[in-house]
Amino acid sequence: MSNLYDIVVTPLNKRFLALDKILTKLAEHCVTNNMKEEAFLNDRLFPDMFPLASQVRIATDMTKGAVGRLTSVDVPKFEDNETTVEELRARVQRLIAFLGALKAEDFQDSESKQVVMKRPNGEVLFEDNGWNYVMDAVLPNVYFHLTTTYAILRHRGLSLGKMDFLGRA
Repeated sequence: MSNLYDIVVTPLNKRFLALDKILTKLAEHCVTNNMKEEAFLNDRLFPDMFPLASQVRIATDMTKGAVGRLTSVDVPKFEDNETTVEELRARVQRLIAFLGALKAEDFQDSESKQVVMKRPNGEVLFEDNGWNYVMDAVLPNVYFHLTTTYAILRHRGLSLGKMDFLGRA
């Protein structure tokens, strides 16, 4: 089994670097087209879905929360009060810096660690191991919220392609 550092930190760091570039494109798009950022940050694909700003917050929180549950590393606290694209970018950049400071050794024995996630409606226990927690909860959730962020922006007309999402644009 591979170290969970390679499964969590390496790919998610790349996705958040790509998200930072996407948010930069959003800021430029707003300036070029004389559009208000709030319209994008508060936009959602469907009324019962979270808006774009919340999608970014959830993706970053899920990532740093996973690191906290799998390691003994202290995770940064984010205030969840971003109201501009630059503030969202700063949040993403803080996460990227946090991920960049991690080492594979920080994740030693995390594959077999029992993980408890606290939710508003109770706790979810991944007693079998940290590996299942990452594969069944962390990665699907982070990718869901990153994909939804991308979809909201594409729906609103931002010129993005698959390579933007993958971080190769």
